Amino acid sequence: MDISVKDLQEAISIRQQIDNLQRRLSSLLRGTPRQTGPTASRRYFSPATRAKLSAAARARWARTRGVGGGTPAKRKGQLTPAGRRRLSQLMKARWAARRKAGGTKASTRKKGTLTPAGRRRLSELMKARWAARRKAGAK
Repeated sequence: MDISVKDLQEAISIRQQIDNLQRRLSSLLRGTPRQTGPTASRRYFSPATRAKLSAAARARWARTRGVGGGTPAKRKGQLTPAGRRRLSQLMKARWAARRKAGGTKASTRKKGTLTPAGRRRLSELMKARWAARRKAGAK
């Protein structure tokens, strides 16, 4: 395979032109040139796809910065002031109805406390358990 010096110079010149054109194209499309070889582990996107992705990113940033005519993000999972007022009125009506009906003794006592009847029953059960243990230990 004999390659003359002239052919090598022409090949280098063509290669330089290709590289230059690739740089110009990538700068026009605001992307980076596609890499080839062992270091090219990134996915390849077509220029049209890259343009769509960058336009979407610019729109997202514009919305977060408040620049442009982007619509404000809708609040999720929060009450509106009108909904809060309505809920407050409903709760007040419910509490008034409870006060008017008058609560029973069970509803007025604190949670986690025993009634006297419950305390008596628990005491009897514990005494029976202790008696059974004493009886079993004596055997």
